[in-house]
Amino acid sequence: MITVAVLTLSDKGSRGEREDLSGPLIADILKPIGADLKYYEILPDEKDLIKKKLMEYCGKVDLILTTGGTGLTPRDVTPDATSEIIDREVSGIAELMRFEGFKKTRRAALSRAVAGVKANTLIINLPGSPQAVRENLDVILDIIPHAIEKIKGDISECALP
Repeated sequence: MITVAVLTLSDKGSRGEREDLSGPLIADILKPIGADLKYYEILPDEKDLIKKKLMEYCGKVDLILTTGGTGLTPRDVTPDATSEIIDREVSGIAELMRFEGFKKTRRAALSRAVAGVKANTLIINLPGSPQAVRENLDVILDIIPHAIEKIKGDISECALP
């Protein structure tokens, strides 16, 4: 079982001015890989608060998925907060999401999403829209369990026969 924390980053969502559709969707999409949602919060787009929450959940769960704040507006600070706390970047995850997203829209190139590891926890930034969340998770869902096994110290061979 994979333990998960979901953080929705949205000023409007944190004030109750917008319903969060992406956070609950993430929990549903993860069910087929045996994920268990342990924590779910909606936070404003405040870098220091995001860093604090990421640090709080690192080591408590296997996977933290953020949704929102990956674009280019001045309030989009999720990748910046993530980059400041991770020990190791896993750039291939974000690259894969952008690569596949680019096949649907050229605007995928504007994503600043980051993925990385801190305290044996995999952190992945996802976009804010439900459609983009689904598209991005569909691309990486099958590699998440393997990534978490490796982060936890599995030394078996990675090559597929």
